[in-house]
This record gives sequence, C-alpha cells and structure tokens, in this order.
Amino acid sequence: MLDTILRLPLGGQKQTVHILSEDMSNPILLFLHGGPGVPDRGGVMTRCRAWASEFTLVTWDQRGCGGSYWGTDFSALTPDVLLSDAAELVKWLCTKFGRQKLYLVCGSWGTELGTLLCSRYPEHIAAYFGQGQTVDGVKNEELSYHFALNEAASSGDEKSVQKLLKLGPPTGGQYRGGLRGLLTQRNIMKRYGGYSSKNRQIGFIASFAKSMAKSGEYSPLDLLGTALGSMRSLAALWGQITDYDFPSQCSQFVMPYYIFQGRNDNNTPAALVQGFYDVIDAPAKDLVWFENSAHSPLADETERFYTELRARILPPHKID
Repeated sequence: MLDTILRLPLGGQKQTVHILSEDMSNPILLFLHGGPGVPDRGGVMTRCRAWASEFTLVTWDQRGCGGSYWGTDFSALTPDVLLSDAAELVKWLCTKFGRQKLYLVCGSWGTELGTLLCSRYPEHIAAYFGQGQTVDGVKNEELSYHFALNEAASSGDEKSVQKLLKLGPPTGGQYRGGLRGLLTQRNIMKRYGGYSSKNRQIGFIASFAKSMAKSGEYSPLDLLGTALGSMRSLAALWGQITDYDFPSQCSQFVMPYYIFQGRNDNNTPAALVQGFYDVIDAPAKDLVWFENSAHSPLADETERFYTELRARILPPHKID
C-alpha cells in the first residue's frame, strides 16, 4: 500500500503530489484539475479512494495553487509553464513506477491542459479521458453567458439579469472587469444548474473552498495556498487560456481520446462537444453522455464514471 504526499521539484519549483495505490503495478491515473487554480486532491481522494485497488491514483496541485502556491512567480505564470510542469510529472511517474505510459483524467481547464499535453508530449500517455471538455474558448464564454442570462430572465431574476446586462457579453472570451466580471457570470450560471444540480446557491469559489476544508486532504498551508492561489492563478492565466479552437487547431491524437460529458454542462457548454468529437482523429475515441450531470460527471455520477473509465482501461478478464 502506498499513500504518500510528496513535494516534487517540477520546473524548478517544489509542487505537491499525492499518490495512492494498493498495488503499484496497477495502471496509473493522473488527474489534471481545473480552474486554473482549483486543486482537486480532496475531491478525488474522497470520491475515488476505492479505485486504488485497481489503479494507482495521482493528484497534483498545479503551480500557483494549493500546496504548490508557495514560491510561484505569478508574473511569469503561463499555460506553457504548466504544460511543461505536467510533462515533467508524467515522465517522473513513468520512471518511478517503471511504466512506458499512464492515463490522464482531466476536468475543465485540465482538459485544455491535457489535450495540449496529448498533442505536444504524447510519448508517455496511454489514453485521455476528459470531463467538462473545453472546445473553443471564445464560443465557450459566449454560450455560457447567454445561458446564464436566459435562465435568469426565465426565472424572473431581474437582479441577475441587470448584473449580466451591465457586464455585457464577453469579447474574445474575456469579460469586462476581468476576473470580477468572470466570477459575476459564473456565480449566476452556477445558480441555474450550469455547473451542477447541487449547491446552486453557494458561490462559485465558496463551493470549492467548503468541500476542500471538509475533505481533510489539505494542510492549513495548503488551504491558505488555495485561498490565495485560486484568485491569483485565474487573474494571471485567464487572459491567456481562452485563445484556443480545438476543432481547427488540435484534433489529431496518437492515443485513444475519450470524452465523458455532462449533458447539462453550461460552464464548458455541452453544445460544443459533439462538433469537436466528430472531427477527432485518434486510434480509438468515444463520447459518453452523462444525462444527470453538468460540469463534473465524476462528482455527479461517480459510480458510472468509474464503470465507463474502467471498461476502457482494464482487460475484459479483470472486469468479469
């Protein structure tokens, strides 16, 4: 049994990684969290702990947040820096466990990071699994904004309607007022189920903070790093991470590419996913719809998520 939290030097900065496994010969799942700046160690290690009997689970606080907040130069924080960190971690894990390849399980911003990782550093990736799939940064924000506006109007929520009209639709994936504008839109979108059917009235950032504090996964310094890093990471990176269009820029892969998509997702809108999936060229691919989920099927339909993932990794004799 291996259950250890490490401080690994990635890209010259110590970063926090949690590895959990009952058998270190099992396939490796590396989880890439969203945000940017919202670590998911607590959620994964709470929901997925039983998976350690068949998989080696690896969670990582990306540079600038959680246990990897301390020492970050936010003026130099870019998507390419995080991509390089991720590639270094993948190589380190394969070396440590004597593997050629591992599996990526990506969520939200993590699907952007993971997709680019598959494209630019494919040699150690056995397959990609994405939820809350990113597709096109500009169209993503346009659809998410209009979902929030339409739902607020249909509900007679004039206060939210006026907030969104004052904010205005995003331009080039960016909201007026920067991070404050983004959070205004996200809080209203979340209230109307675009993120999850659960905890709709809790603010976007507050909902993450509450679950992290309850998980017992994070030290006091990790929690402080999360509180400080979530805002600083978003502020530093958001202007850089909406400039992508995967259907035209990044749709060819040398590994299987699987999307587990919540039908009700309006954070990274589900309406964009089918078009991306249709143009993907990969040795194997699949688009699995989770009808009772929004942005995170892993959270909303955990058991089915595991069943679908397991069926695509483990040989049939281990499933029967």
